[in-house]
Amino acid sequence: MSNIIQDIDIIDRNSQEAMETVKTSKEENTGKAKKLYIESYGCQMNFADSEIVTSIMKENGYDTTSDFESADVVFLNTCSIREKAEQTVRNRLNHFNAVKKNKPEMTIGVLGCMAERLKDKLLEEEKIVDVVVGPDAYRDLPKLVESAEDGLKAVNTFLSREETYADISPVRLNSNGVTAFISIMRGCDNMCSFCVVPFTRGRERSRDPHSIVREAQDLFNQGYKEVTLLGQNVDSYKWSEAENNKAWLEKKEKTGEEVEVVNFARLLEMVALVSPELRVRFSTSHPKDITDEVLHTMKKYENICKYIHLPAQSGNSRVLDLMNRTYTREWYINRVDAIRDILGEECGISSDMIAGFCTETEEEHQDTITLMDYVKYDFSYMFFYSERPGTLAAKKFEDDIPLEVKKRRLQEIIAKQQEISLERNKLDVGKVHKVLIEGTSKRSEEQLQGRNTANKVVIFPRGNHQKGDYVNVLVNDCTAATLFGEVVA
Repeated sequence: MSNIIQDIDIIDRNSQEAMETVKTSKEENTGKAKKLYIESYGCQMNFADSEIVTSIMKENGYDTTSDFESADVVFLNTCSIREKAEQTVRNRLNHFNAVKKNKPEMTIGVLGCMAERLKDKLLEEEKIVDVVVGPDAYRDLPKLVESAEDGLKAVNTFLSREETYADISPVRLNSNGVTAFISIMRGCDNMCSFCVVPFTRGRERSRDPHSIVREAQDLFNQGYKEVTLLGQNVDSYKWSEAENNKAWLEKKEKTGEEVEVVNFARLLEMVALVSPELRVRFSTSHPKDITDEVLHTMKKYENICKYIHLPAQSGNSRVLDLMNRTYTREWYINRVDAIRDILGEECGISSDMIAGFCTETEEEHQDTITLMDYVKYDFSYMFFYSERPGTLAAKKFEDDIPLEVKKRRLQEIIAKQQEISLERNKLDVGKVHKVLIEGTSKRSEEQLQGRNTANKVVIFPRGNHQKGDYVNVLVNDCTAATLFGEVVA
């Protein structure tokens, strides 16, 4: 296990999606003049952004390709959350360099969070790069690529307070045809001291709910059976016809002025009402913002999945304060208790955990372990702390926990999560679960896999069932990561 921790410092033992940290464009031939290859790293927001980028480029004469050597334009949509993520991109650029030497007319662009963090410095450090574009400037890509083709390197890392790409219909990349992501907001107003996202994705702004519902309806009409509403902090979604400015809306609310606002609970309901056959998920929730209203909305609609990703980061209040998470251990436990009271013990809860944050003591590390014991997470994304340039933590705190201590603490968190995940999955044995089939199992063509409402992977014999079907599965066995069963009537 120590080798795993050394090799990859973001670990989620139970989520297959987390291991798919790289996605590439698909092969398409509709007769357009040029080919686009796009490679995406990091979070689901990045993958959703790549679908927006693809839509923009298709409108400007590009088909996609899964072979970068045949591409006219190569984009890397990057993550900046950890140093290792950026190093992966730099290594990949070295790989592309050999191809570009033989094909100098190829345009190479770096998009997303790494582009936003480094800006034109990236052009100096990586001579192969022609275009550098931040998350709010994707509409400008065709013009920037054209400039690069004329021999002028191009940068646009302007961060917007309005851009939501609400009018752009994403091109679904690597889609299974069953599940899809819908971006409902952009940016983040939370200044967690360890995080670069506010600096790379800008201020928070919410997308028009009517465009979100239209996108969900269009996906359902195309045969999709599940959508996941995406945002850095979905619970702070807030939109008004009068003014789509969160600070303005909150000021009006404090003064008692009546303004019709669509909050996240209302948006959830609007999407759930598209069809009872369309499952609705969402990510990510912030513990300071998730409300009982959201939980009661989840309870009201069977097709809103009973699963919440609720990152804790630490189980100790002093460390949470240093992280600027703006809640305490007690507040977090209160929110977990509300989830259990309203949605029941079977509601899936997952978390993010950081081991070895600045000045964390052994006793404070143990507070994280005991929080895990209390909450009983179904799975977690687990990290050791990695200092990121420009963050509040990098400016104010010394990264003073030795690497070997960070790794040992992370290993203890992983071991604890393995134990709890198995314990939680054993509770599902002997029960019938409604499962949406997403495709064949990775281990056998004779088995299908899907997820239950709590976001757990369930594997069962193929039979006569098809991708996109809902089936009832009696679970008869499990591991810490997976449920196994048989379809029942």
